[in-house]
Amino acid sequence: MAMTLRLPEELDSRLEQLAHARGMSKHALVVEATRMIVDLESKTDVAVEIATGVRSRYAELLTRLEDA
Repeated sequence: MAMTLRLPEELDSRLEQLAHARGMSKHALVVEATRMIVDLESKTDVAVEIATGVRSRYAELLTRLEDA
């Protein structure tokens, strides 16, 4: 899907430098960065889900440990 991305000049310049240093286009670098943040957020959501389940499952034990 096509998309226009407008970046502040300083960020665009830094993106250009990084893309050049990595030997890739700015487009490829933006796609890689986007994929990384989406994957990170997905993993965070899973971790929060697990932590919530642990908190629910072991609520009594956690309360006793707090009081110890």
